Amino acid sequence: MNKIISLYKPLITLLLVVSGSLAFAQQPLKLEEAVLKGLENNFQIRISEQQYNMARLNNKQGAAGRWPSINIGVNSSNRYDNTPSFDTASMSYLRGDQYSNSLTPYVELRWLLFDGFSVTMNKQKLDLLEQYSSGYATIIVENTIQAIILGYYYALLEIERLKVLKEVKKLSGDRYRYEMMRKDIGTSVTFDVLQAKNSYYSDSTNYLLQKLNVKNAFLALNLLLGEPPSTKFMPTDSFQVDLQQYDLNDMMQKMLANNSNLKNQYINQEILKKDISLAKSNLWPSFSMRAGTDYKQGWYDWEKQQANTYLYDYYANFTLSFNLFNGGNSRRAIQSAKISEKIGNLEIMEIKLTLSNLLVTQYELYSIRKQLLDVADVNLESAMLNLEIATEKYRNGTINSFNFRDVQLIFLNASSKKLNAIYDLLDTQTELLRLTGGIVSEQ
Repeated sequence: MNKIISLYKPLITLLLVVSGSLAFAQQPLKLEEAVLKGLENNFQIRISEQQYNMARLNNKQGAAGRWPSINIGVNSSNRYDNTPSFDTASMSYLRGDQYSNSLTPYVELRWLLFDGFSVTMNKQKLDLLEQYSSGYATIIVENTIQAIILGYYYALLEIERLKVLKEVKKLSGDRYRYEMMRKDIGTSVTFDVLQAKNSYYSDSTNYLLQKLNVKNAFLALNLLLGEPPSTKFMPTDSFQVDLQQYDLNDMMQKMLANNSNLKNQYINQEILKKDISLAKSNLWPSFSMRAGTDYKQGWYDWEKQQANTYLYDYYANFTLSFNLFNGGNSRRAIQSAKISEKIGNLEIMEIKLTLSNLLVTQYELYSIRKQLLDVADVNLESAMLNLEIATEKYRNGTINSFNFRDVQLIFLNASSKKLNAIYDLLDTQTELLRLTGGIVSEQ
């Protein structure tokens, strides 16, 4: 897995920068640094690393059955018998005690020499399983990078929302103090003061709740990075989007060639083909060898007459077996493996169609969201200008407090739409990168 991660470094095409920093943040953090930190510490990546290590450990010739097994051991036998024997002198049977002990050490080799090429098929399948595990690890890396990118920008989004609410709260506070001053000199009524006070405290409440949203966003980012909640980061990238021009046909070709889920499905299809070959290997005869040596040392005691004896031998036995009939199980296993292969082909077709539809959907969504960002830009510019004009008119008494509050809310809504439009566009960009296999690249 370390080899896999070393081959992949983030290809970050989304360049975003924060125009300020939080007072509680301590460690400056760029987007690329966040991705690299996540690749090193993220728990899902570390789990997939161990899964890959397990697949690599199992991909050995011995696991496929290539090599013989050698056993060494010792058998011990201890026996007491009380048996009758015929005595010719007395012409009767006499009973006597007999003790026997033996110790037999042995060494034995067992080797399956041929089993319908199943050993070769098993090793090839293990190779594919290791590739499949590597591909799955790559998918985890891609998903993690995407989650970190979006988590990083979501934290920036909440920071920008906090800035907007802070500005609105400041305007509400200025308005409240202005009304209090007017009340002191007798030019403002209690109703206007209460209305300004309610607006100020409402904006203060929203500001405090947004500070909590910011903290929660950073806690979620810390989890993705594998960092404890106590770690504080200071994002150094800005919350803006670098617009891209995409060609749908070109992206479609990249997706079919580079999408990690599709590539892993191709590997799985090869595994299913190996299962067919393994099932067919049961139709071949099996040829095995069993060889070894043992040594037996015995001790005997018959009515106080003791004797020792030993023997040893070597052997090499060969077995050739062929299954003539097993209820059709071998044929059914072959047909079942072929059906699984057909299912795999259908799944590949389904994945291709699903990915193609998703790519077209995201491509169209990206185009729409670019237009929405343009509209949000114009709308925010108008709202800001309207807020400046309304502030002057409010101080001049041209508009009342209700009209001024409406203008504030329009500005807040326009700012929120602009921030959401940027984040939505970034979300679509990262999804397009993931679909086309471009969220990570080999360097």
